[in-house]
Amino acid sequence: MIVKNIVREKALKTNSVITFKNNSTFSIKINKNIEIVVVPNLGKINDHQDNVGIILEREKILKILTKRYKNVSISEITCEEDLNKLVKRKPDLVFSGVKYFYFNNKKVWLNEHLDKYNISYIASPKSALDNESDKNKAKKIMLNAKIKTADFFITSPGEHKTELSIPIAFPLFIKPVKGGDSRGIDEKSIVNNLLSFKAKVLDIKINHNSLSLVEKYLPGKEYSVGIFEDSIDGSLKAMPIEIIVSKNINGHCILDYNTKKNDEEKVIAVKDVKIFNRLSKLAKNSFKALGGKSFGRIDIKMDSLGAPHFIEANLMPGLRKGYFYRSCVLNLDMNYEDMIFSIADTGLTSH
Repeated sequence: MIVKNIVREKALKTNSVITFKNNSTFSIKINKNIEIVVVPNLGKINDHQDNVGIILEREKILKILTKRYKNVSISEITCEEDLNKLVKRKPDLVFSGVKYFYFNNKKVWLNEHLDKYNISYIASPKSALDNESDKNKAKKIMLNAKIKTADFFITSPGEHKTELSIPIAFPLFIKPVKGGDSRGIDEKSIVNNLLSFKAKVLDIKINHNSLSLVEKYLPGKEYSVGIFEDSIDGSLKAMPIEIIVSKNINGHCILDYNTKKNDEEKVIAVKDVKIFNRLSKLAKNSFKALGGKSFGRIDIKMDSLGAPHFIEANLMPGLRKGYFYRSCVLNLDMNYEDMIFSIADTGLTSH
């Protein structure tokens, strides 16, 4: 009698969960020990932390994972002893958005530390995170892999004093070499002359303490492609979305810091099959070239002829309502709960 009431399970390998037509759910929980690892935020809630790549909704994720796995807990790491205790417990999976800790004035990278003890985790290894976080390094990796990216160079205040010394013709796009969430990008990021070039490079140095990455400006459409690594065979699933931004006071469509912060952009599915396939191919190749694992996001922009170019990557993308989540929704009709399950599944098998 029970068998007759079973309905089709969701297409994300959730065979540990049996769903019935009366909407009740009986879980045959998987015998895995998962620890959701976080660090204290000494500032305001959701304040940016350089050592945290993914801000986790810890209680929400705990509730979701507990539906499927036998032992799920939250562990807050406040000192080196806490990390040592975590290693001794040797969980089956560490579900964390932490990049590194500061212990005795030294950085200890979480995923690198877990690799030493053969403990699985979500997201990519430190080597890939290093490749992604330095935009100059990431673009050089793309060039070596024969992946299109805009012409570029690195500069600092006073280095290029004349227009003739600038190796790429205007218009140019300028942003910090390091940093995410479009920090340092605003209406002055597109420059058309030496004066505005110098001003933006100086602004990035003063306000972000960073060298500037200067690129040939690409005027075409903007996209982001979510990447999921299959938990069974390791194949990559690409999930492109188009990002639409209104023109700013200068008549440019720039996905800048304030636009992201205020959620002013529009995100839509990519329905053109040809463009979808081109974006997917470039994103998968970029993810592989960077050494990405589990999941991530590749940002792409078109040139004036509609050719896609690698812009940058995020191998620890936000999981709340950002581009990665929206790429899952628009491409796979995947809800938040299924996304968390899929990330856990892949983390358990991909490292």
